[in-house]
Amino acid sequence: MPACILIVDDDQLVNEVLVTTLREKEYDVDSVFSGEAALDRTAEREYDLVITDVRMAGMDGLSLLDRVRVTAPDTVVVIMTAFGEIADAVRAMKAGAFEYLLKPVTPDVTEAVVARALDYRRLRLENRMLREAVTRRFSEEQLIGNSTPMQRVFDMIDAVANSRATVLITGESGTGKELVARAVHYRGVRREGPFEAINCAALPENLFESELFGHEKGAFTGASRQRRGLFEAADGGTLLLDEISEIPPALQAKLLRVLQEREVQRLGSEKKVPIDVRVIATTNRHLPTELEAGNFREDLFFRINVVSIDLPPLRERPADIPGLVDLFIRRYNIENGRSVKRVSDQVLRLFEQYLWPGNVRELENFIERAVVVAGNDVLAPEDFPRDLVTGGPRARTTAIEPGMSIHEMEKQLILATLESDGGNQTKAADRLGISSRTLRNKLYEYGLKVPSRDGGNGRKKPAEAEVGTTE
Repeated sequence: MPACILIVDDDQLVNEVLVTTLREKEYDVDSVFSGEAALDRTAEREYDLVITDVRMAGMDGLSLLDRVRVTAPDTVVVIMTAFGEIADAVRAMKAGAFEYLLKPVTPDVTEAVVARALDYRRLRLENRMLREAVTRRFSEEQLIGNSTPMQRVFDMIDAVANSRATVLITGESGTGKELVARAVHYRGVRREGPFEAINCAALPENLFESELFGHEKGAFTGASRQRRGLFEAADGGTLLLDEISEIPPALQAKLLRVLQEREVQRLGSEKKVPIDVRVIATTNRHLPTELEAGNFREDLFFRINVVSIDLPPLRERPADIPGLVDLFIRRYNIENGRSVKRVSDQVLRLFEQYLWPGNVRELENFIERAVVVAGNDVLAPEDFPRDLVTGGPRARTTAIEPGMSIHEMEKQLILATLESDGGNQTKAADRLGISSRTLRNKLYEYGLKVPSRDGGNGRKKPAEAEVGTTE
């Protein structure tokens, strides 16, 4: 589909020349003779480009530019002006015009400017679509949760996204703190700006200051060139300080000063550079405890703890597990060329009992491994690590729930007994008052083919085949 262009000039001859020139290039061209008429047209139709004269009777080109930027923000505007009116063109460029054309316009110059303007519009739209895709990825797909705790998190993200407030995100490792930070950035007014992140726990102490604040050439041994720090790189956007509690105490005072004064000073420089950066910090530590221990400055804590978002561990939101499982199955099907459809109901029940010390990250790792090794399109207990299948040291305490069938209660009792006996089937059978053979048959019936640890000749019947040998 050809690009749509609107020509606006109260000089009929200029109008005709531009229309003829651009239609020869197979553009879809309309023309009007006033700013007021141009606004009517842009209200009726979406234009890729508006080319308007600056000085016209009634609404001039600068006023039209201001209105178009509000009513049709995706439309690019090019200004036409006479040689003696360059100051008008400069004002237009500062007000948001893409470029200007000097009168009398010529076909070659017009075609070149139009091509650049349309390329600029295309790139801008592609960039916006990319950012929207990133936004969906970080704020919708991965931040899955219908549970009450996650709904509170989503409400907080929406509440703070468009503010300048510093945000502190707390939660255990693997709960998705960086995803929340990205969601705050991409849902807010700074989404067009950069998002920079630094893992404070992974950075050597001697590199902290240079990474955050930058350095001049020769500032220290090995500083062979000038380098911007992450605060400058994030100007106009967001800087994520991941695991901020790991910043060395000596640098906490410098970080506080940057946050207070909104300016940064590179190593080896006396010049201070103003910055416009929103800071989001995360931590898996309890910062009040770190304050009491003298590991974290109280004034820095109050500076970063303007708004706090606490991420619940996965064990406190088991209702969200099925949605996360579906997401990870789709992802690793694509990455590995597999066609797994789902997990079995039995696996889901095991997931709901497991304590998930590694949280969402651990669940993702479980699913990735299972998708890779599975022999069927439905993931079964034997596709997962043995701790999950046997209950393991981190499973939920067995409890009888209303509506639980006798079959399910029997299974839960067997699993709990096996767990307490370290997986020893002979001891577990004795405590349950059944034979080892009956126990093995029960495990086989449940699909929990747990290996015997009782010794023997080393041969395994089908009911004794090892399950989930990866620890």
